[in-house]
Amino acid sequence: MAPEKLQVLHALDVAGTQRYHVRAVVIAGTGFFADAYDLFCITLVTKLLGRIYYHAPGRGEPGRLPPRLEAAFGGATFCGAVAGQLLFGWLGDQAGRKRFYGKTVLLMAAGSFLSGLSFGDTPGGVMATLCFFRFWLGVGVGGDYPLSATIVAEYASKRTRGALVAAVFATEGFGVLAGCIVTLAVSATFQARFRAPAYEEDPTGSTPPQADYVWRIVLMAGAIPACLTYHWRARMPETARYTALVARDAGRAARDMSRVLEVDIAGEPDKVESLTRGRDYGVLSRRFARRHGLHLLGAAACWFVLGVVFYSQTILQEEIFSDVGWVPRARAMSALEEAYRVARGHAIIALCGTLPGYWFTVALVDVVGRKAIQFLGFAMMTGFMLAIAALYDGLASPGRRVWLVAMYTFTFFFANFGPNSTTFIVPAEIFPAHLRATCHGISSAAGKAGAIVGTFGFMYAAQKADGSEAAETGYPSGIGVRASLFVLAASNVLGILFTCLLPEPKGRSLEEVSGDGGGESVNGDDADVGDSQILPL
Repeated sequence: MAPEKLQVLHALDVAGTQRYHVRAVVIAGTGFFADAYDLFCITLVTKLLGRIYYHAPGRGEPGRLPPRLEAAFGGATFCGAVAGQLLFGWLGDQAGRKRFYGKTVLLMAAGSFLSGLSFGDTPGGVMATLCFFRFWLGVGVGGDYPLSATIVAEYASKRTRGALVAAVFATEGFGVLAGCIVTLAVSATFQARFRAPAYEEDPTGSTPPQADYVWRIVLMAGAIPACLTYHWRARMPETARYTALVARDAGRAARDMSRVLEVDIAGEPDKVESLTRGRDYGVLSRRFARRHGLHLLGAAACWFVLGVVFYSQTILQEEIFSDVGWVPRARAMSALEEAYRVARGHAIIALCGTLPGYWFTVALVDVVGRKAIQFLGFAMMTGFMLAIAALYDGLASPGRRVWLVAMYTFTFFFANFGPNSTTFIVPAEIFPAHLRATCHGISSAAGKAGAIVGTFGFMYAAQKADGSEAAETGYPSGIGVRASLFVLAASNVLGILFTCLLPEPKGRSLEEVSGDGGGESVNGDDADVGDSQILPL
């Protein structure tokens, strides 16, 4: 028979939405706003960097970043994110969620600011230092994932936990939109001040020297929201679930939550001891494999598939923007006009698809459940991608382009009202307290590994198969946008299958879902298995 649940955990589970819930979401959400801004803004200035640093006199097309270097910008940040997710996830379970929570935003602020100060005697030197600083920016961004998700999940009640964690993640939509707005404002201001002709009229004058300030300002602006949230993160109390179930300090957990909830809560040290006895197994133990192995596989695999699909969609935007006429051919624009038009296209997609999808999840995740939304998202993305791929040539023709944009926007809507949100929520709910941040870090690292595959693989795959763009882009021939969409649709089907491995946490306490702290075992088997029984790597 399972021991009775701790008073402090029961009080958190049944509490209504209070001021401390809102405060936790705002503090964590401000960091995620900065995360999204920092990850996304490099996409908006990539073409500008190519024009500034890789202009070749006498060439018929503007300068463009070498393909490997363009992929390296995203790859450096994502590699840093993988390292940060694994490191800070592990530290969150070993030393507490709060101890390193402020450090992640300091890394983000430093990485953003120093990225704008990238230097070098040659274009290659500037790009190398930019990749170096983007890597450390990624470490901070990655560390924010497991810590923010775990902290908000452990503060929330079981009735509203999904909505609160989803609200934190939804601030990413505002970060993406903010990146577009800053780029629009800065590029328009410089274009008005330094009138530049189109490249085909004056190849050298189309990129004024002052354009070098534009991308630096855009990147450095990401340090502002990161700095704003540091003070509040440093003042947050440790979560009661970590204090009671991992640190095993019942008195401190009761005192902290008594102040937050404004009620008297008993410490119950004897009950903490009985609840946590024999629960020190690790991620590589046989006990974890039996109880949570399939859950970790499902969470990590779904996030990996989502990473491949979601970031590949971003890569494909350039081709689609060109096909629908939002971004003319590069030689018909100046460098600053091109930056403006690219940012405008991304802003339209963010407003019409990205932001609504996030907030539909916030509204419905505690009503219909996490798995239902994830199933729906993967299924609808599959359907829209198949439809776009099958009809692509016709949709890209004049008079029908609005349908291409609409269908493409809906794929982003169902990515965010779907697996892009739920893959962040579920790993913070289904694992025991002493491994919760670690498992979230592993799952999110799998997602960023998928993003690396999507960024590198589909940046090449989306090129036209006939090689007609090779001279202009510098990329070898690929399989084209249409075939790439068929591949991504098949990837979504894998996401549907892996979702079947996950439990449904809706309306259940974290202890009940994970079998931790007096809840029922997830598999009905709570026999103690020693930590010496380790699965081989």
